[in-house]
Amino acid sequence: MQRFDSAQDLLRLAAEGNTSIADVVIDFECHRTQESREDAIACMRSRLKTMAESIEKGRAIRTRTHSGLSGGDAALLAEARDERAPILGDLARRVMTDALAVAELNASFGKIVAAPTAGASGILPAVIVNVGDAVSASEDDRVRALFTAAGIGTLIAKHATLAGAEGGCQAECGAGAAMASAAAADLRGGDPETILHAAALALKNALGLTCDPVAGLVEVPCVKRNGFYAVHALVAADMAVAGVRSEIPFDEVVSSMRETGRLMSNTLRESSLGGLATTQTAKDVEKRLAMG
Repeated sequence: MQRFDSAQDLLRLAAEGNTSIADVVIDFECHRTQESREDAIACMRSRLKTMAESIEKGRAIRTRTHSGLSGGDAALLAEARDERAPILGDLARRVMTDALAVAELNASFGKIVAAPTAGASGILPAVIVNVGDAVSASEDDRVRALFTAAGIGTLIAKHATLAGAEGGCQAECGAGAAMASAAAADLRGGDPETILHAAALALKNALGLTCDPVAGLVEVPCVKRNGFYAVHALVAADMAVAGVRSEIPFDEVVSSMRETGRLMSNTLRESSLGGLATTQTAKDVEKRLAMG
């Protein structure tokens, strides 16, 4: 087993072993945890199951949360299909719907998989489930795609951050989109280089994304942002699979993300002291919630 510290390492190790990014990540995970390959895969299969369950439970939400800021929007999107065809097509509609569903479940204190974080928990499940269905992927294929996504998340965590309080929402929804785009490219049959281009395209187009939760709650703009960035991941994957390349390599995009987060004002890093969190409507929400 050789550890990977960069995207270039992933490419080299996959090439040397004539294998996939998923296999490189699985081998590393087994070494890190000292568990068998079968156990590592079973653990990821359990997470896939939880992701699918969180979509189903989130789709059923019809009521608003205690704050009144979220809840029921995934149901609205699902029901809209019966009235008119979505502009983006059915796959994108299902992806945005299910990303909202999981994010709404999180806001309602339901069980989700924080991949990479609770605030961005809808993006990867929505993409894995719906792209997997679109390409008739087996459960094993979906599990392997999750390992591919995990490799991308590992590199972002190691060389930048996954915390909105440290790097803004580029570190949460941006990282989630990068992970999801890599998984989607994998499910579409992309080779390791294509997968890394997908992740780079997704992440670099989220640079500078602020974390400005209204009233300090992971609801506005967080929930709807999951829907937007799940579709964002599809765009990046489609570009990469078609042969579009990121002129800036993934490792350099991650470095840029780290620097962008460092330069970002702390008022825009989950403090609720800037951005949307300081609008008049947001202040009114805070007052209402403070009054009980």
